[in-house]
Amino acid sequence: MERIDPKALDLTEKVIVVKRVSKTRKGGRDASFSALTAVGDGKGYVGVGLGKAKEVVEAIRKANEDAKKNLIYVPIVETSIPHQVIGTAGAGKVLMKPASLGTGVIAGGAVRAILELAGVRNILTKSLGSSNAMNMAQATLAGLKSLRTAEQVAKLRGISVENLLG
Repeated sequence: MERIDPKALDLTEKVIVVKRVSKTRKGGRDASFSALTAVGDGKGYVGVGLGKAKEVVEAIRKANEDAKKNLIYVPIVETSIPHQVIGTAGAGKVLMKPASLGTGVIAGGAVRAILELAGVRNILTKSLGSSNAMNMAQATLAGLKSLRTAEQVAKLRGISVENLLG
């Protein structure tokens, strides 16, 4: 897949989680910070990144840079996703269902942040596995990456949209 240019998009950044982590060394504990952030333009482009550093601000900056490198496009039909999908990453699983107008984003934690930044306004989600923020974020991205519109599927199969939908 080709990389999406983040400079061409008006991206907003959102910090999902910042953790204080430590490594035990000969002289004692060595503390640092790990930050998980998401970036998106609200029009279908979204990315997630992880950054680690000795200071919180630096960890967040690194995470944002990483998120901009990992941008994906999410097909949005009206204000929801085109079809139901389950995204998996590690032990984390996220079920995402399209929802009717006025439902809102029914999601929690990392999943909500990513979907809002992607521009999805109506969706139902359920966390099925691990509640680890990193796994949930990666599972959400994996699910969104696998979404296809009816037009894309019809083109792949070499048939018209009318024939596909019956």
